[in-house]
Amino acid sequence: MVVLRLCRVPVDRPEQNVPMTTVPLLTLDDGHRLPAIGLGTYPMTDEVAATAVASALRMGYRLVDTAAKYGNEVGVGRGIADSGVPREEVVLTSKLRGQDQGYDETLRAFHSSRRDLGVDYLDLYLIHWPLPRIDKFVDTWRALIRLREEGLVRSIGVSNFTVDHLDRLISETGVTPAVNQIELHPAFPQEQMRLAHAERGIITQSWSPLGRARLLDAPAIIEAAGHHGVTPAQTVLRWHHQLGAVPIPKSADPERQRENLDIFRFALHEPELDRISALAGSRYGGDPDVHEEF
Repeated sequence: MVVLRLCRVPVDRPEQNVPMTTVPLLTLDDGHRLPAIGLGTYPMTDEVAATAVASALRMGYRLVDTAAKYGNEVGVGRGIADSGVPREEVVLTSKLRGQDQGYDETLRAFHSSRRDLGVDYLDLYLIHWPLPRIDKFVDTWRALIRLREEGLVRSIGVSNFTVDHLDRLISETGVTPAVNQIELHPAFPQEQMRLAHAERGIITQSWSPLGRARLLDAPAIIEAAGHHGVTPAQTVLRWHHQLGAVPIPKSADPERQRENLDIFRFALHEPELDRISALAGSRYGGDPDVHEEF
C-alpha cells in the first residue's frame, strides 16, 4: 500500500488553541485558498439546503458545495444570503451536470447555475463527471478556462476524474485542475489518486467522506475516537484532514454540523492513520470510466 506521508498534515503540533470555528486554509495552484472542510448539500431539497447552509455558515463553515444535478442551487443561494456572512467570505462550489457538457452548452449552463444561486461569480466550478463515452470533457474544460479568464469563476476543477482524464486535460489545454473531488473514505482511501494529485499540484476533495457511515463502528475508528475523546465521525474527518484531503460532509442538523466542524483540536497518531487507511472495502459510488450522469 502506498502511504502518502508527504501529503499528510503534521501531527506533532495539533491546533489545540484554535477556536472551533477557525478552519485552516489550503492554497490552490492558482493562488486562491480553500477551507480545509466544507458543507456538502446532496441530496437536500431547496428548503432544507437554505436552512442548512445558513446554519453552517453562521457557525463557521466557509466552504459550501452543491451541483446543478442536486437541484438545490436556489436553496443554497438563499442560505448564503440569509446567513448574514459576507459573500466574499464564502467559497461557493457548484458542478456542471453531464447533459450540459460541450463548450457552448457549458457556458449556458454556468449562467443558469449562477442565476439560480443568485451570485455574480462562483469560487469553484467543477465538471461533475468525465463521461468518457461522449468525449466532451476537454471542450467542456476549455469553457471553464474561459469562465475563469472572464472572472466569472475564481478556480476551476473536476470531479470523479481518473489520472488518464486529468492528464488529457493538462496535455490538451495546458491548464491543470485546481481540485479533483473524488469518492474517498476509509473503505476507499484512493492512495494512487492522492499521490497523482500531489504530483500534479491538485487538491483532493472527498465526497462521501464518512463512507455512508458504514465503517464508523470499525475497531480502528472506535479505538482512535475513544483515545482522543471524540466521535467516530470526527475521527474519520480528521483522518481526511491529515491525509491532505478536504472532506465535505453533508448534514442539515446544526449539532451534527458543529461536531463535523470541530476536528482541529486533536491529531491522530501515525499508527492510527495507518490502521484506518487499511480498512477493507471498496467504492460505493460509480466508476468514472463508465458511470454516466446526465
